[in-house]
Amino acid sequence: MRINPLVSLSALTAALGLGPMAAVAAEERPEGFIEGSQLNLLLRNFYFNRDDRKGQSSPTGNGYSEAWTQSLIGKFESGFTQGTVGFGLDAFVMHAFKLDSGTGRSGGKGSFAMLPVNGRNEPADSYGKAGGAVKVRALDTVARIGDVFPTTPVLHYGDSRVMPQSFRGFTLENTSLDDLKLQAGRLHAVGSTNQSSLREGFVTFYKGKVDSPWVGYFGGDYQIDPNLSVSLYGSRLKEVWDQRYFGLSGKYPLSQDLTLLGAFNYYNVVDEGRKELGELNNNIWSAKIGATFGAHTLALSHQRNNGNNPFDYLRQSDSIFLDNSIQYSDFNAPKERSWMLRYDLDMQTLGVPGLSFMARYGRGRGADYSHANAQYMQRDSAGNPLAGQRRWERNIEAKYVFQSGQLKDLALRIRQATVRSSRFESDLEEFRLIVEYPLALL
Repeated sequence: MRINPLVSLSALTAALGLGPMAAVAAEERPEGFIEGSQLNLLLRNFYFNRDDRKGQSSPTGNGYSEAWTQSLIGKFESGFTQGTVGFGLDAFVMHAFKLDSGTGRSGGKGSFAMLPVNGRNEPADSYGKAGGAVKVRALDTVARIGDVFPTTPVLHYGDSRVMPQSFRGFTLENTSLDDLKLQAGRLHAVGSTNQSSLREGFVTFYKGKVDSPWVGYFGGDYQIDPNLSVSLYGSRLKEVWDQRYFGLSGKYPLSQDLTLLGAFNYYNVVDEGRKELGELNNNIWSAKIGATFGAHTLALSHQRNNGNNPFDYLRQSDSIFLDNSIQYSDFNAPKERSWMLRYDLDMQTLGVPGLSFMARYGRGRGADYSHANAQYMQRDSAGNPLAGQRRWERNIEAKYVFQSGQLKDLALRIRQATVRSSRFESDLEEFRLIVEYPLALL
């Protein structure tokens, strides 16, 4: 029996006796552990199907993955105790329920990653996870020890599935200087989006598990003026790689209706320690230019990987701030060059607040594994390294957020992707329907 996602979400909300979350203003909360606390609950209804037209990339063997879930994501953030040094606590409890899926549609243990599966590819009926972190504030520095959610270009928790990814370790944030935010951290375990427990060690997107004891990062973001910002970060996945990132983002208003925009992102990756993924020396960058005119934004981006290996990152994370990294493809294969055209429409300007549309098309060419190391090498049926590979992807997205009434802040989002490629990648169709209802309980 299939259940309408909106009906199930409304019923769950009514059963819990909860109302919509009021808009959260950017204001300081009162000083004090209890006075500064907040407790939020996010109800996320997620339907996802992926049709792999080549079939061989599907862990279940039939080329088709499908799952429909309902999750409850509760997060508590305390204030800080009063005094020169303040103490606080962050905690989360998350649980997800299977509404529909099956052995032949579970996605196996591949990148579909909607529900835990056993050795027979049977998806779990439900699963959950909980965690927390102690936090300490001294002057303008906040330290967190425990389960954390880093948000940097070199390490960013993933949140594109049923429940968000988390890491375990410690982080530091400093805001002593106006418009400058410094961040650092060292993490030794990661929690998958579709697993209950955290695991020691890390998994990269393209090569799987690596024998690395920790990942660390340091860097900062500086708002030069209201229209220009710059970011600089470095990270180390111990025994695997060192990664450096530089980012620049800006806009230039020409009139009340017309604004020019641009962005640049650059990563450098070199091998480190035992070289778990072989020798690495990659430079990859993306550049974007565009303009916003009233409700319309049009942007063109170009991206190049000058390295001999793919630009890799931690699996299920969002640690890739490149303009052409989109719904399925990252356009980050060795020597790959790609272009993307993106159009956004914000209907608020046209009198329909909360409604927006997006469409983009990216095309990559020149992917060449001729000089890839043994870890990343891809070969054809004759044993020769793949060269001259190409692909394209088209995404269409629509989103509506209720602005008032009993359903205020309820968000409905539809995402569709079409991917076509040569030998080195998948041909597929994707469809996602995501319904989110945020509730402020405290």
